[in-house]
Amino acid sequence: MANPFPAAETWLPGFATSSPMYEPLANIGWSLEALEHWPDLDAYNALLDPSIRTASGQCLRFVSQLGKPLRMEEKYEARIYLSGEVQTRIENWHDFFNALVWLVFPRAKAVLNACHFEAIARTASGGNRDKSRDALTLFDESGVVILYSDESLADLIRDFRWKELFWARRLEVSSNMRFMVFGHSLYEKALKPYIGLTGKALLIKVGADYFNQPSATQVSKADEMIARAFDKNGPYACLRPLPLLGVPGWWAGNESPDFYENTGYFRPAPVFKSKYF
Repeated sequence: MANPFPAAETWLPGFATSSPMYEPLANIGWSLEALEHWPDLDAYNALLDPSIRTASGQCLRFVSQLGKPLRMEEKYEARIYLSGEVQTRIENWHDFFNALVWLVFPRAKAVLNACHFEAIARTASGGNRDKSRDALTLFDESGVVILYSDESLADLIRDFRWKELFWARRLEVSSNMRFMVFGHSLYEKALKPYIGLTGKALLIKVGADYFNQPSATQVSKADEMIARAFDKNGPYACLRPLPLLGVPGWWAGNESPDFYENTGYFRPAPVFKSKYF
């Protein structure tokens, strides 16, 4: 598929409708379509609802980056937790999507930030980076949440049976699963998708009626469920690799069963499984 986008860092007001991967961000994306240039920090902050707060109760706001932090309180995640200040570069897709994910998944982002802060505090007096932070960062950057009502479909993901899932049971996937990108790095990469684009998925079971609700309601409930999952010490050992371009409707090439024969992308189950995915 030809890439319709110029180089990254060029403002693209129609990004939200360029791919189904952006569906969770659609409402905010539409509100930005009238902008001819990159939004500045004032524009980011104007989108914030006053109810969006950190787990410590601080109102969120997007601010310019400081220099290299000298104290624990100035580190990126600690500063968010303690003051609500999210250091954000303008004219930068990575930070732009991070801001949008805060707007769309505020409860989940607040819980992830709180987990980061707790880990930072544990090692504040010295020592190596807490290993839990690696898993938190993995989901924050590359996370996908899969809402499903049919356990047999979820088992196909757990067993790396991609062709059976995405091709043989394609219609069932469309009616019994929803895939939501969470990680802001994945949103950035989706501007120029490529074979190999993979997320780290958190599977959450829902009732069949979940899929009959409006899209915005589904996203809001997903936010709550992700927050609850990580608030219980984190589902770090349960993150699963998900080849994103295999999701029906997310890539034109997956309209053929041959697409799923690429075992370099749709890899079989590993012999030794990682602790985190």
